[in-house]
Amino acid sequence: MFDLSAIMGCLTICLDTTTLARLRVIVPAMLAMTGRVTMLGISRWAEEGGSYRTVQRFFSTAIEWEKVHWCFFRHCFSHIGSVFIIAIDETVITKAGRKTHGLDRFFSSVYGKPVRGLSFYAISLVSTKRRISFQIMIKQVIRSEDEPKQKRSK
Repeated sequence: MFDLSAIMGCLTICLDTTTLARLRVIVPAMLAMTGRVTMLGISRWAEEGGSYRTVQRFFSTAIEWEKVHWCFFRHCFSHIGSVFIIAIDETVITKAGRKTHGLDRFFSSVYGKPVRGLSFYAISLVSTKRRISFQIMIKQVIRSEDEPKQKRSK
């Protein structure tokens, strides 16, 4: 097995000590879990310092995940001596619900037409030597209320 403390050591520059301590308790619990991952389940699988309230506090903390991914990439993968290219992709996930945040109509190339769902942009660094991708950032596309809806022309 690998030492999570050593792997997460690079995150000290982008996370405060409290958040990092909570992350060090939550990650092993999440890796050990099977089935549904809930805050209650995480607190049950966590070792000392992983109470339900600690898990709640961690998930209510605003974390700049782009910065965390970038720090982790720089520490673990930037030294492999490969050329990296930036890849940006948009993906649309169909969704039947009505109350999901950001639900709208987006064009899906799979269906060849606009579909009801959620849209995300992802930025990754792709290694040309190893032919693998490292996700750096993903953002949900949210249309503003003042943005005009386009009429369908027949």
